[in-house]
Amino acid sequence: MMRIGTIGTGFIVDNFIDAVSKTDNAEVVVIYSRSEDTAQAFAAKHNLTKWHTDRDAFLNDPGIDVVYVASPNSLHYQWTLDAMKAGKGVICEKPFVSTRAECETLCNLAQEKGLFLVEAITVPHLPNFQLIRDHLDKIAPVRLVQLNFSQYSSKHKAFLEGKNPNIFNPAFAGGALMDINYYNLRFMLDLFGEPENVRYFANLAHNGIDTSGVLIMTYPGFLAEAVGAKDSRSENMVQIQGEKGYIKVPKESSRCISVTVITQNGEETFNEQADDNVLVYEMREFAEMYQTNDLAKRDKFLEMTCRAMKWLEIARKDGGVYFEGERRYVD
Repeated sequence: MMRIGTIGTGFIVDNFIDAVSKTDNAEVVVIYSRSEDTAQAFAAKHNLTKWHTDRDAFLNDPGIDVVYVASPNSLHYQWTLDAMKAGKGVICEKPFVSTRAECETLCNLAQEKGLFLVEAITVPHLPNFQLIRDHLDKIAPVRLVQLNFSQYSSKHKAFLEGKNPNIFNPAFAGGALMDINYYNLRFMLDLFGEPENVRYFANLAHNGIDTSGVLIMTYPGFLAEAVGAKDSRSENMVQIQGEKGYIKVPKESSRCISVTVITQNGEETFNEQADDNVLVYEMREFAEMYQTNDLAKRDKFLEMTCRAMKWLEIARKDGGVYFEGERRYVD
């Protein structure tokens, strides 16, 4: 049984706990929050009787096997590092960390200590994402890919009023690329591999954070355009155009709620995802990996995460987005 302690009390933790409840051999046993009132209320909401407000007590709780990290982005690295130093496995919410160097440090530690470590990112675990891979040959060769994941942030109004919510704060590694366009980046990397080049054209706010932007990825023979926005809305979708037809996914890349393949032979729609909570699919795979101690699969997913962190950092800095403590290099 994977006994999980969670960090964070946002909506993503609600969804994660729901996903765990639908997964065999896994359960959430304790939650952590710095605030006693928040911790108690969140625990009660999920019918849990145990919570911590002391960081060390939480990390050293013998009843926890795996820590789920859903803190602000900039805190992912330290929480994950400290949890593994305490002998815990970690499921770290996306984006895993802020830089490739941080990612490599954590991966090396997990391998040295033989610990469970994965990034909670829906895309590679979705059954419908696998269907896209299976049907690519029907439309090949690919020529263009378009992705749009735009979601007007509930925090944007406060940001415009001069407040400093984490999601729009460089000190907390926020921004549209890290929060929302990362799903599009992972979709491309996990489906097509590494690009030849990446460019990021960002709408930058007064504090240097990207509230929206367009990611351009160059592959041999085709181009991809990925839009991610926290300051505006759109009809979210994925469309892969090939010489023999095209594949379309309604809604955002993070969910892949269905897959339609259109060729000269007609149109087919597929859907192998019965649960609306898409975190279910990653959680079930994580639980099985943990139960079987599948370190080879752990290393496969960590390699995919490190590759993503590499290109995420390249794209972010190309768009002029730098976080607290990072140095800007000017040619």
